[in-house]
Amino acid sequence: MTPDWVFFSILTAFTLATSDALTKKALTDTNEYLVAFFRLLFALPLLLCLFFFVPVPLIDPEFYRAFAVSLPLEILAMVLYIKALQVSPLSLTLPFLSLTPVFLILISYLILDEKVSLRGGAGIFLVAAGSYVLNLHEIRKSVFEPFKAVVRDKGSVMMIGVAVIYSITSSLGKMAIEHSSPMFFGVTYFAAMTIVLAPIALFMGRGGLRRFAAEKQYKALILPGLFYSIMIVSHMTALSLTKVAYMISLKRTSIIMGVIYGYFLFKERNIGERLAGAVIMFVGFVMIVTAS
Repeated sequence: MTPDWVFFSILTAFTLATSDALTKKALTDTNEYLVAFFRLLFALPLLLCLFFFVPVPLIDPEFYRAFAVSLPLEILAMVLYIKALQVSPLSLTLPFLSLTPVFLILISYLILDEKVSLRGGAGIFLVAAGSYVLNLHEIRKSVFEPFKAVVRDKGSVMMIGVAVIYSITSSLGKMAIEHSSPMFFGVTYFAAMTIVLAPIALFMGRGGLRRFAAEKQYKALILPGLFYSIMIVSHMTALSLTKVAYMISLKRTSIIMGVIYGYFLFKERNIGERLAGAVIMFVGFVMIVTAS
């Protein structure tokens, strides 16, 4: 019988990839700030319903500190994430989320002088190799052209920025969960994100707000929001059932699912090399997060 945490981790990956694909579809002619906000807003009803069934744990100042520092970083990451989905192919941008543990290792090395294990080092190599394979068709210009192509693509650069931020917020989130509970943190955190993002989104998207409302463009974000809310709940449930490294490893299969969505929904090109690159980066990711 499959352990419950495996089911919930795979469900997290599927609902995240599906929400991202549907969000990209809604981004065709819509302001990215409004899209980011309304996806969260439509995720909120399910989360608020669950809140009445979530026991309120004993929380301390460490929870509030981690919560407060992580929140603005998470909002920045979300806006960059949505912008990356808007300007670049799913199959090219999503694999760069595999870089998160690489940055975690680098940060811990610089700050704490923690050494990278042989397994972790091999994982970093595979992540780098996978990012090279994503643009393998550029190799005809020069050996270094696949790496240069990453820098030239705005969406890829933005998603690398998201990976950097996630390397910080993942640690802060873990701290907040340790000083509360997974479900309590998940519900309160994303509710707070919705509230804080509201004035930012309405201000930054003010130019297209009238059209957004008149053409009822928000309707296209109901399904992405619903899948996103299921992702949050299944993510927090899986976290409560197993080790973080195992859960996150399965969750990142969303990268491969996203590449497949890119091919079938958006007819993205060079899908063979991008799928190969995504798989290589995913294997590297798993090696890093399970190295300890």
